[in-house]
Amino acid sequence: MRKAAFPGSFDPPTLGHINIIQRASLIFDELLVIVAENRSKKYLFSARERMDLAGALVKPWKNVSAALCTGLIVDFLKEREIPILVRGVRGIEDFSYEFELSMMNKTLNPGIETLIMPTDPAYFTLRSSSIKEAASFHGDISSMVPPLVAEALTAKFK
Repeated sequence: MRKAAFPGSFDPPTLGHINIIQRASLIFDELLVIVAENRSKKYLFSARERMDLAGALVKPWKNVSAALCTGLIVDFLKEREIPILVRGVRGIEDFSYEFELSMMNKTLNPGIETLIMPTDPAYFTLRSSSIKEAASFHGDISSMVPPLVAEALTAKFK
């Protein structure tokens, strides 16, 4: 069985994230979407809220599930015997960051391989931070996030 994980903060999940999940679900027998808790980040949504959103959004795929990780991703993967990390990139800046992160992960756990997937061109400009900013000004974000996420953002900024 080919197992992989797609980690991220998902604050909030975007249509770009959904695109990577959908595509990775076709490649792997099992895909775990990992909602990561990074101590150095300030989140709009709590870890529980992000986990609830991710859990609801992955329901259409029978081979995809979601979990919360509060420690090192590589340790989390080792415990669950998941050898592959899937990472989405929009451009060269993302690639550079993800490449360096993959080298760090490989140093921490040599058994982990990283698969970098370029985003679909339709989602090239989607950034969670920009979406949150637009939502804070009550902008129309319906083409950027799933309806469930748009509702959650609207509720946050009422």
